[in-house]
Amino acid sequence: MNADRLLAHYERIADAPDAVARLRRFILDLAVRGKLVLQDPSDEPAVELLKQIAKEKARLVKAGEIKSPRPIPALSEIPFLIPPSWRWSQLAEIGILSPRNEAPDALQASFVSMPMIAAEYGVANEHEVRPWGEIKKGYTHFAEGDIGLAKITPCFENGKSAVFRHLTGGIGSGTTELHIVRPLFVDQDYILLFLKSPHFIESGIPRMTGTAGQKRVPSGYFAHSPFPLPPLAEQHRIVAKVDELMGLCDQLEAARSVRERARDRLVSASLFRLNAPSPETFQADARFALDALPALIARPDHIKALRQTILNLAVRGKLVPQDAKDEPADELLRRIAKEKARLLNLGEIKKEKPLNPITVENQPFDLPRGWSWVRLDSLSRLITKGSSPKWQGVNYVNADDGILFITSENVGNYKLRKLNDLKFVERRFRDIEPRSMLKQGDFLMNLVGASIGRTAIYDLDLEANINQAVALIRLVEISRGLLVPYLLHYFNSPAAIDFMLGSRVITAQPNMSLTDAREFPVPLPPLTEQRRIVAKLDELMALCDRLEASLVATAATRRCLLEALLAAALAPTEDRELQAAE
Repeated sequence: MNADRLLAHYERIADAPDAVARLRRFILDLAVRGKLVLQDPSDEPAVELLKQIAKEKARLVKAGEIKSPRPIPALSEIPFLIPPSWRWSQLAEIGILSPRNEAPDALQASFVSMPMIAAEYGVANEHEVRPWGEIKKGYTHFAEGDIGLAKITPCFENGKSAVFRHLTGGIGSGTTELHIVRPLFVDQDYILLFLKSPHFIESGIPRMTGTAGQKRVPSGYFAHSPFPLPPLAEQHRIVAKVDELMGLCDQLEAARSVRERARDRLVSASLFRLNAPSPETFQADARFALDALPALIARPDHIKALRQTILNLAVRGKLVPQDAKDEPADELLRRIAKEKARLLNLGEIKKEKPLNPITVENQPFDLPRGWSWVRLDSLSRLITKGSSPKWQGVNYVNADDGILFITSENVGNYKLRKLNDLKFVERRFRDIEPRSMLKQGDFLMNLVGASIGRTAIYDLDLEANINQAVALIRLVEISRGLLVPYLLHYFNSPAAIDFMLGSRVITAQPNMSLTDAREFPVPLPPLTEQRRIVAKLDELMALCDRLEASLVATAATRRCLLEALLAAALAPTEDRELQAAE
């Protein structure tokens, strides 16, 4: 076995995706291929064990305890090489399939439902105690020491199987979605580890029959799959070794969990100190976070939290220093108000209801000097969303015959998404609600459901309509694009999302009304500071992108190394091949 290299490199691959789970499957694969423990020439070979099993079956048939078994079909092919002392067999040959129990109705017995059967190796089955008379009909029978395999999807793919032990009254019944074998002179736990092995499960998945969601493993696959049978003494050694190595996997998993928890605490503590800063220590905390976090970050959720923290600092005026020479935001607001009044006089925009003022008492958080709180409608010439009742009888058409139809699914964080499967509607809908026709540079914001808060800029050349997409608003910013970069960051920040999911949310699912959107509070910096904020955000988000790419590359390297080491460990040695050829 070439497993030594795997263990020597384990520290490098321990953080690979599913490393310990892969190692567990690897152990089971080695076990059923005869590569986990050494063979002992003094062991009685498996061919003798098969003779004993055949003799015992004949005795049981003669005694009337079992029916005469059906003929065992010959194996058409063998999936891999096994040691010379082993033999290829089948579960139908080494045990009794689908046994039945006979017992008084009053006997207390065990009932086992599917959730009581574990997918993990080494986890015992649970059971409920019930009178045998209540559970003997309509369920699958088994007894102490029988092995059950879950045959329905996804339980089979997940590895649900068990050796039934500690059964009340020595017998039990359970879910009908089980195949059962009662072994004769074969170690039950060896059969179990075979049923949980990657080879058996992966070979069985293509053979499942039935409709989606109700696929099942045929009884023929369970009964007649090639079963690698070692000598009985070696079976015991294999099971003992598997138990030992699974215990080692438990330790590795526990150690990894300790590392992960420690790393998570450090990341969380660092980000917390930035999100709830102390004026006295903020600069030092910020330097520590930016210096230390790249070394601590190990998962995508860490990077997501870092991005959110950076945005949170930006919209609270803590990412870049203020400059007393900057024109305050109030001056910018006066110019925007003057422009809005001009557009109103020209009839280019409609007069809306007055907005509730943002007072000192209802400010979401304190702002630096020079900043101002403002309602979103004060910065916009139009905030609207489509009216779906006018869309009765909508038909989708080819791109050449219609106009693009943007839905909430197309609006991601910062940018449009799912553009490879766009929908188009009839051109007549251009005139149904002209206010819902998009132009380049318009904001699109999700207002409903799990996607609430995703905000992007419409940047496609195609004319488009959001008439039926009631989960979107179209926001036309009034300052001819000057505020767009900053607002886009703000809308995707935790502060903005908190507002959307806060007191303005109504109905059973997250939902912002158009009035709520108009009254959306925006922390507005001076225009020159906005530019510094956006530049710093671009720099730090690029750093996050590099960290994310590094994580992906590292994970891929670890995965490739793990795959290579597993393949090498499973590869037959020249001696093994020569031995098998003999």
